[in-house]
Amino acid sequence: MTNSQERELLAVALDAARAAGAELRGRFGRRQDGVRTKSGPTDPVSDADLAAEAAIRSVLAERRPHDAILGEEGGSSGAGELRWVVDPLDGTVNFLFGIPTFGVSVACEDAGGALAGVVLDPIRDECFAATRSGPPTLNGETIHGSSRADLAMAMVATGFAYDATLRGRQALVIARVLPRVRDIRRAGAAALDLCWSACGRYDAYYERGLHAWDVAAGCLIASRAGLEIRELVATDEQPAGVVAAPTGLIGQLFALVAN
Repeated sequence: MTNSQERELLAVALDAARAAGAELRGRFGRRQDGVRTKSGPTDPVSDADLAAEAAIRSVLAERRPHDAILGEEGGSSGAGELRWVVDPLDGTVNFLFGIPTFGVSVACEDAGGALAGVVLDPIRDECFAATRSGPPTLNGETIHGSSRADLAMAMVATGFAYDATLRGRQALVIARVLPRVRDIRRAGAAALDLCWSACGRYDAYYERGLHAWDVAAGCLIASRAGLEIRELVATDEQPAGVVAAPTGLIGQLFALVAN
């Protein structure tokens, strides 16, 4: 695919993310209706999630009607060589609690991975974007990830599972990591964690239990910003995940969190 075609896909992703962001901004800070749960009592979905995904699907139906879509709320639909991977509200719990840290993630991928990706923070009006062959940007300005190599000085982000048993196992990993790094942050939105790593707000990020829609855009943006992405393979006790870190940190951090 040419650079021009990637940029065309990125333009669609931007419009779709902005449409979802408008839905979320209009609802944020108000009582949310239609709140129900998915995988467990601490894993909610609201009418805001559904409205935001509907807005994205409307843009895609108009602009890319022949592509497939995988959405967190609407599942899979359509078929084609290209697939849009959509998280309409990454950070639903934050949104419902009135915490202004959540985002919209829209990515387009082919058989080789992500071609274009956008993560929009509608409250801060920050739009992170990248294509497979183009520079990563924040509101149009090129960004770069950390180049830190000293793990003891690294600010590391992570997240935790909805399931209490898994969180207990993740606490054991945190106990290994925390004494070895500067500090840990947990914002509650994986797509933003990846993008904040991509622009150097964090040095590195790791998390297990993620889905394709959580990371499709964020991993592309982080990798284009110079960070290395490694997969955390599922174990008997933990689901799969990712680590994103600069070359000088990736090996040390991966060794701490891989098991």
